Amino acid sequence: MDTRSCVGGNAQFIVGIHKPAFTIKNLRDHDYLTSLGQLDDGTMIDNSANFPKKDLYEPHADIIYEIANPFPFRGTTYINSAWADIKAAHPEIIRILAPKPCSLLQNFERFKGNKSLSIENKTTLLDILPHPLLIALAQASTDPEELTFLAGKSCNILFDPKAQIPVGIGYKKNQHAKLVPDIHDHEIFEVVTNNSYLPDDYKNALVLKPGVQGKNEITGEYLSPDKNTHVFEYLRRNSYIPWGHFASNMANDTIRYSAKNLCLEDMKGLRHLYYQRTFARLAESLDISFSDKGKCLSQIELEDLREKIQTKLGNPSCPALKFDATLWGWNFGYGYAQSGHRLHASHQMIHQQNAMIPKLVQTDSGREIPAFACGDLICDFIRQYRKAKGNPFFQNYLKAIKNNTRTDGKAVGESSLILMEDDHIILFVPKAQVSEWELQLMPKTFCGNILEADTDMRNSLDRAILAAVKVLEFLGAKMVTTIEFSKRFDSNNCDQHLLYSFIPRLPYAPDTFSEAQLRWISGCYPEDFAHACRRAIKNLSQGIKNDSP
Repeated sequence: MDTRSCVGGNAQFIVGIHKPAFTIKNLRDHDYLTSLGQLDDGTMIDNSANFPKKDLYEPHADIIYEIANPFPFRGTTYINSAWADIKAAHPEIIRILAPKPCSLLQNFERFKGNKSLSIENKTTLLDILPHPLLIALAQASTDPEELTFLAGKSCNILFDPKAQIPVGIGYKKNQHAKLVPDIHDHEIFEVVTNNSYLPDDYKNALVLKPGVQGKNEITGEYLSPDKNTHVFEYLRRNSYIPWGHFASNMANDTIRYSAKNLCLEDMKGLRHLYYQRTFARLAESLDISFSDKGKCLSQIELEDLREKIQTKLGNPSCPALKFDATLWGWNFGYGYAQSGHRLHASHQMIHQQNAMIPKLVQTDSGREIPAFACGDLICDFIRQYRKAKGNPFFQNYLKAIKNNTRTDGKAVGESSLILMEDDHIILFVPKAQVSEWELQLMPKTFCGNILEADTDMRNSLDRAILAAVKVLEFLGAKMVTTIEFSKRFDSNNCDQHLLYSFIPRLPYAPDTFSEAQLRWISGCYPEDFAHACRRAIKNLSQGIKNDSP
């Protein structure tokens, strides 16, 4: 049985091409003709085109390219040539322009002398706005003063009586006599504190100070030698992830709300806490001693611990791991619609989450079954692929990426899918994307999880993760979901590579029934998006902004 993947056994991408031509029998009984409007010269426009008299014939409908995802469990991508051709060889138009400055109160100031406006105090405007418009303003405003007024409407802010700067938030007891922040409007509070234009002293007082969002313990810390990077590791005991999870959060003294403000040391700190926590938990489960408590491991100590764990796992007498896989993800960016729909899961500050996944889970009857990890889906597939094709999947995938030709088969436009690579990793645009702007990152050598990643590999991964999110933000993406597909630590499958998928949520492409059926609709050839990303990398290195020509 063949595998449903665009990566062929000959290490070439397989692209299906639909060239629709068809006849449709007209089964309508009646005509419902009416005027639709008119041109400036008075010419009437009607809807007669909607009510044909005869059967229909379409000789040349839009060409659609069908590309099975490299990994069958992720579905299939459909590229509409009519949309994609417009962008072919024009990477400069593949972007979302930065929003224009927005301030209701500043606009009001311009009309203050207008006698027809009876409102004297501009902040009174905020009191009469309907709630959906307040949400929209909290989301879109770029006016720090306006946002402080909105913050004050949402909660009880405490101020220093002399300096009149925010120092904290009021508390009250709820119906269960539990102390909770005195928040009047949770929706406005969430949206305004996620707005990067809210002054930092308000962010710190309301949502960033350790403890202000609850009693989650800080169990780790990364502080760079120059103290310009500071990251806390929070424990989430009662998590939606079974057995709890950890969150690496930029600390309140190093505020980061956007990728452009992230430096490599920041990413190193965020990821270091992930590596450290995973290795520490593995070491504890294997009775490997490593360090006194209360200390962040150095790079050398981290690598030494990793090697000890690998040596122990390679011993035939090593006990079986109860937790043998990791979960890592990053919800970058926030969005909230005035309709009340939350558009992305992140909240304040840049942070990443990680957890360990058990090998087995017990059923209600006491039987044990395998616990799910998304990397298992890749493991299952690459076994099938090797059986069907005779070659390791990732070996063929890397060759296909290197040997790529344009999806549209034309000579116009660049053909490379690669954004950047070094001796260890490759960052690229997948041939079949689950988002029009999806990026992927993977090692070029056999490295299936972070335990198999030595110091050089970890450094390369960290640099590429930072580059990927910076590029997507530069092009205009405001919300990016990043996930890791990894091999289980005790797996003997040497073919599996670690894989990261960066999935932007684009404003014009919400998930619909197509996406629910794993049919990913795109209006851009992957080669042209890769070209736009390489162009963005160059512009970033030169300090050019998103809205620059």
